[in-house]
Amino acid sequence: MTQDNNCNNSTRHKLSLIGVIVTLGIVFGDIGTSPLYVMKAIVRAGNPVNVEYIIGAVSCIIWTLTLQTTVKYVLIALRADNKGEGGILALYALIRRHSRKWFYFLAIVGASTLIADGVITPSITVLSAIEGLKVYEPETPVVPIALCIVTVLFFIQQFGTNAIGKLFGPLMLLWFTMLGVFGAANIGAYIPILQAFNPLHAVHLLASNPEWFLILGAVFLCTTGAEALYSDLGHCGINNIRTSWAFVKVMLILNYLGQGAWIIAHTDSLNPEMNPFYAIMPHGMLFFGIIMATIAAIIASQALISGSFTIFSEAMNLKFWPRQKIKYPTDVKGQLYIPFVNMSLYILCVIVILFFESSERMEAAYGLSITITMLMTTLLLSAYLTIRRVNRWLISLFLIVFVGLESIFFIANMAKFMNGGWVTMLLASVMIIIMYVWYNATTIRNAQIQIRDIRKSFSIISDIKNDDSIPKYATNIVYLSKLGGKYDIEQKILYSIINKHPMRADHYFLLHIDYQDSPSTLEYDVTTLIPDTLYRINLRLGFRVHPLVNRYFRQIIEDMVAKDGFSLASSYPSLAKHDVMGNFVFVLINRLYATFTSFSFKERLIMDAYEWIDRLKLSMTRSLGLNTSNVLIENVPLVVRSHAKQAKNGIPRVERIEEDAE
Repeated sequence: MTQDNNCNNSTRHKLSLIGVIVTLGIVFGDIGTSPLYVMKAIVRAGNPVNVEYIIGAVSCIIWTLTLQTTVKYVLIALRADNKGEGGILALYALIRRHSRKWFYFLAIVGASTLIADGVITPSITVLSAIEGLKVYEPETPVVPIALCIVTVLFFIQQFGTNAIGKLFGPLMLLWFTMLGVFGAANIGAYIPILQAFNPLHAVHLLASNPEWFLILGAVFLCTTGAEALYSDLGHCGINNIRTSWAFVKVMLILNYLGQGAWIIAHTDSLNPEMNPFYAIMPHGMLFFGIIMATIAAIIASQALISGSFTIFSEAMNLKFWPRQKIKYPTDVKGQLYIPFVNMSLYILCVIVILFFESSERMEAAYGLSITITMLMTTLLLSAYLTIRRVNRWLISLFLIVFVGLESIFFIANMAKFMNGGWVTMLLASVMIIIMYVWYNATTIRNAQIQIRDIRKSFSIISDIKNDDSIPKYATNIVYLSKLGGKYDIEQKILYSIINKHPMRADHYFLLHIDYQDSPSTLEYDVTTLIPDTLYRINLRLGFRVHPLVNRYFRQIIEDMVAKDGFSLASSYPSLAKHDVMGNFVFVLINRLYATFTSFSFKERLIMDAYEWIDRLKLSMTRSLGLNTSNVLIENVPLVVRSHAKQAKNGIPRVERIEEDAE
């Protein structure tokens, strides 16, 4: 997941001590809290728990962090940057023009499963931290406390987290240092635990244990936050992430080794309710450890929430998700707040906490969906490597290793399906359906656009402007166009200007928004089609830029006044005399879908589902930032078919009856 907090331009592109510390607070919250529950889950999966089992399990952890996190994400994925941005949707935007058309489905599946499994992240991390209080008071009301923390966390999102975000880096530095120190202090309990660095112990454990899938399901929890390394590329930069990961990995491995050594030293007195993470802490430091674990859990949850806002914002611009209201609570670049997403995540987290009630039950469900995300990322990365003309043998090796590894993890995690994994899979399935329908319905709707050459209508548009017998509708009329070609115009826009009213104005603008594959593009060009009458404006926005059309259009007009001599004066003499500016009216063409239109069965199914999903969408005026403007919405049919075509699809043709002449 991503978090849009403290990495500014000075720390984003170059290695620095400040950049490394800030990166600790943004990138590693999820993977950094995994020691809270990984070894506890491994102990429960073991039967019996003995020396060979623990050494093999810790070896699995070390080599999972090495292969999956270090090699795939730190060394390979971070190179696949889209103008400095990372993440599965940024990767898709980078390759979509050069890859197969169906690759969009990989991006949809990956993003959906990432968010679905991420719903458990705040719940499991907060519950695991609070459960440490049971050492002091076994009757601690863990669930109510966790619900209170989660409620406050989601409530403060609307105000932004810039102020507290400045503390995340130093706090996570303290957290990881604590992990390493406590872990290293316990390695002496069983020094041969260091044999875990030998991968043969991992291979032997899995090969000799018939319940290997339960072990791998627990081991996989150590790398569930690996996707964040890639997603946060644009916020912290490749060098800061790689350098900080070297420190984080050492601290994590030390902690896992320490927990493993402690477990081996206490195999005769293990309590199923005991968490090795807290057990390795000196008793006098336990309360401090619980406080730090809670803080780390909150930081990890904050990263998940902020990252979800970013993913949904990208999905909207990639036409994967209906437009939602977006707010910008602070001046920090990239920090945003989506009320609908925030409330939905909060409700889902509350449901998850009440349903599972303990981190132990969540561990049995956590990680299933994220394996699918990692598989999708692997496939998209292979397409990127192909585009970059990397040696085919290396690409094949990459696919064999990581598709094989992640497929094994997926099979292992499928054992969690009946133990609660179905919850995240159900949520992921719902999101996949919504994204699939929205993307394909948008494609179908755009395919129905009837394109005309506006040059053929230059003379009639000029005549309408100069025809005093037609009441003037506005001084300036702006049509939102889906076409970006210089002389391309929708037939429906021409019909609105010429046939429907007609629309008389002094100036007409054809404004087209072109979403770019780069993340932060914000530029435009202006073409004068009819001098002092008709203009085309193409506004290019990156997939992470919110389409605040009113604001951007105002800036464009100001540039035209300054550079092109465009006049903002009203054409009405009485108003011009008092220097009153002419008004602007935005016209949006809303194409309504009718169920009897001529589509295939699959298309009708998609369009019928689209009608339901469309209710989630923000209104066109609000989604484009035009809610403070003068807007006219014209409803027109999505398609216009011939009578023969309509009759063929069940719409009978009305027949004229000729009366007999007397």
